[in-house]
Amino acid sequence: MNTEIFKAYDIRGRVGTELTTEVAWKVGAALADWLPEQGAVGVGYDMRPDSKNLAEALIEGLRLQGRKVINIGNVSTDMIYFAVGFLKLAGGAMVTASHNPGDYNGIKLCREEAKPIGIETGLANIRDEAAAGNFVPAATKGELEERDLREDWVNHVLGFVDVQHWPDYNIAIDAGNGMLGVIAPVLEAKVPKLHVARMYYELDGTFPNHIANPLDPKNLIDLQKKVLDAGLDFGIAFDGDGDRAVLVDENGEAVSGTVMTAILAKYFLQKNPGATILFNAICGRIVPETIEANGGQAFRTKVGHSFIKAEMRRHEAVFAGEHSSHFYFKDNWCADSGLLAAMVAVQVLADSGKKLSELAGEFKKYFSIDETNFEVQDKDAVIAKVKDTFSDGEQDELDGLTVRYETCWFNVRGSNTEPLLRLNAEASTKEELDQLVARVTGVIQA
Repeated sequence: MNTEIFKAYDIRGRVGTELTTEVAWKVGAALADWLPEQGAVGVGYDMRPDSKNLAEALIEGLRLQGRKVINIGNVSTDMIYFAVGFLKLAGGAMVTASHNPGDYNGIKLCREEAKPIGIETGLANIRDEAAAGNFVPAATKGELEERDLREDWVNHVLGFVDVQHWPDYNIAIDAGNGMLGVIAPVLEAKVPKLHVARMYYELDGTFPNHIANPLDPKNLIDLQKKVLDAGLDFGIAFDGDGDRAVLVDENGEAVSGTVMTAILAKYFLQKNPGATILFNAICGRIVPETIEANGGQAFRTKVGHSFIKAEMRRHEAVFAGEHSSHFYFKDNWCADSGLLAAMVAVQVLADSGKKLSELAGEFKKYFSIDETNFEVQDKDAVIAKVKDTFSDGEQDELDGLTVRYETCWFNVRGSNTEPLLRLNAEASTKEELDQLVARVTGVIQA
């Protein structure tokens, strides 16, 4: 087994060579043995061509170790978190590689109450046990039950909002040939005030139209064109496994994860005065400023769902947001959900009586770049060089390296899943941003 596929937050690897049915079987068996709680385990899988086979192998591993399995089928990742919390399961596994290209797949794991299993919270143990393969099958094979939770899930999401007082909205939803293609129709049937132009609802893990990664601007082009050509109120793009959503306003402008975090933070602070809100290390300055201006406690955390979910519980935070458009909710077992974030955003929009561009515009105080990736041979060496070059700035190493100046900042950090160095930067003016990015880029590429 190639243990390199066990990443910081989940398992990711190339199908057929790194992530095989044998590996999935071993992960299932190891998960069954490791989970602290007794009881059933939920399993779901996305639309990739091999996801069902991997899920079946994983289920077999769980059952041979005596675990009952609740197979919730072809679903979005946020639904496995829901299943574990809603059905009070011992844990869950979701076969998905999120927005990665079609030749990849992966497995996301959680324990009771949808608590994350990351490399520091059990995934290393599961990796080691799976690699050793010393499993002693249980005396009795675990049962298998199939459940369709789509209606329950959508009802849970709608419990966060008040659709009766929404105006009618004409929108487009780009499912990216991902899992929202089967979830969004259930929502549409329950919310007739959303008049939806459907885009790429057909499940297809080869991504024939565009990669289901709404953070890459090129993957929003079709949605932006649809919104503009049809004069729609806004659009929503989901990633492949449905745990992220990006909104596009009526002018075709995407609402960044930073701005969305600020919008939702203000909303949750109005409902929960003085509450703690978490944001990750690469969110823009408007986020802590908004939290503090609205009487909340702002807490900055590392990038990644396993870190954030743990910190949310530790700080009893009501909401957390990432610049990558992952949004987390206390009343959703501290788990992230693209659909839930999108619906709460529509609630904020309805309450405001504004257009989305006007609502988002209130939080567009700074200039920033889209996250930029650099292929480098030695990530640590490059970061050390950047640290030395920009030693005149205020520095911290919460996640990678962040360097702050009075009117600008940047962060460089290594990817946990790819051989890349990621750059984020923000400044008070476009000119200052361009100069900062040029300087940092020059050091990285030198």
